[in-house]
Amino acid sequence: MTDTANFGTETAKILLDIKAVNFRPEEPYILTSGKASPVYIDCRKIISFTEERRAIIDMAVKQLSDAIDVKAIDAVAGGETAGIPYAAWIAEAMSLPMLYVRKQPKGFGRNAQIEGDLAEGSHVLLIEDLATDGGSKLNFVNALRKAGSTVSDTFVVFFYDIFEGSLEGLKKEGVTLHYLATWRDVLDVAKKEQRFPDSAIAEVKKFLDDPISWSAAHGGKIDP
Repeated sequence: MTDTANFGTETAKILLDIKAVNFRPEEPYILTSGKASPVYIDCRKIISFTEERRAIIDMAVKQLSDAIDVKAIDAVAGGETAGIPYAAWIAEAMSLPMLYVRKQPKGFGRNAQIEGDLAEGSHVLLIEDLATDGGSKLNFVNALRKAGSTVSDTFVVFFYDIFEGSLEGLKKEGVTLHYLATWRDVLDVAKKEQRFPDSAIAEVKKFLDDPISWSAAHGGKIDP
């Protein structure tokens, strides 16, 4: 059994070191969901840092090998677009075929939503870079299932882990979300290593403790 206890801390340090993490309480970001956030993370930056991405993929494979029956996985699928490089690296590390899933069928030719060679009945592991509330994962899961595969697990490098019901929504659909780090991990490292001013860290903590109220107070979407 691999000791995965420190994966959150190590991943948080990597994300902070490559400046993939941004704290901006004074000028909040508006997420795709419409919610306001004092924090933003760009996991796409990892692709440009060779040693850091190797460390991330190594931790990902170790964690997945402990959490699921890897021998039962027939293929690894990346969600368009940010999940594609991670799926490629994880598939290579696990010696598995790789696919990618479009957000929508491409609209011409074969009108394919899934690219690669997907055999009927394949057990597929879905990969993305991050998850906010988990909802976007279901679009990819449903596309893979519609194509005749089974999907029981999805992996992301980073999970927000602040919006109520995120994991439960996926579990209801028979999907378990696996991840390396959350905002709590990032906040802990940022505070211990004084990566940001105390005032910014304090405001981010307020957001993490009650993201819906913080969003509403800073011009974001009110509905949970």
